[in-house]
Amino acid sequence: MSTLLAVEGLRKSFGGIRALDECGFEVPEGTVTALIGPNGSGKTTAFNVITGYLPADAGTVAFRGNPVRPDPCRLQRLGLGRTFQQARIFPGLSVLENVVLGRAQPWHALPRLRVSGTDRHRARDLLEEFGLAEHAGSHAGTLSYGQRRLLEFAAVLMGEPVLVLLDEPTAGINPIMIEAMEQHIRRRHAQGVTFLIVEHEMRLVMRLCDPVIVLDRGRLIACAAPAEVQTDPRVLDAYLGD
Repeated sequence: MSTLLAVEGLRKSFGGIRALDECGFEVPEGTVTALIGPNGSGKTTAFNVITGYLPADAGTVAFRGNPVRPDPCRLQRLGLGRTFQQARIFPGLSVLENVVLGRAQPWHALPRLRVSGTDRHRARDLLEEFGLAEHAGSHAGTLSYGQRRLLEFAAVLMGEPVLVLLDEPTAGINPIMIEAMEQHIRRRHAQGVTFLIVEHEMRLVMRLCDPVIVLDRGRLIACAAPAEVQTDPRVLDAYLGD
């Protein structure tokens, strides 16, 4: 199994706080990999550094076997998409337009957005898949919180990524929506998409993800199958220790 994403020696500090401390891990192609750890362990910071939303103080990122300079638009064109803890959508645009914007394009084109026939067809297929087709012409701001998370996921898939980073995809949504999110992940994974998921819902992690990467205080402390991680004393200490 080849490595799709590799990070090595990532460091990131905020003032006197080191959020990432020589952090390194790999995401094998074809997996649903979890990135977990107690609050403040550096998970979202790692996502932001990997995808170019924060500059690293040190370290390297390689995607599809090649070193990359993290930049959101460049990585999207290379096939890496991501979501955020709080769904990032354009509330004043229609649901359909939000999905279309998931295809890599310069942001300065936003004010004159035009939806081609091909993009419209593909966007409608995604909205159908995510149960949002009836809202296609509505402003995205009218959607519920859970629907916004699904919309953001659909928009990421519009770019046809090979790797998707999901940042707490089930946070704040009800059990029915959690089940729907899991099924969407499983369906896309079966179609060949690799996932790296930051998630606090451990029952979901244990039934969905393999391997499981664990961070604590910005460092990698474990990377193994779910059953091994559950009994790893370093992981138990990170979650339950002082």
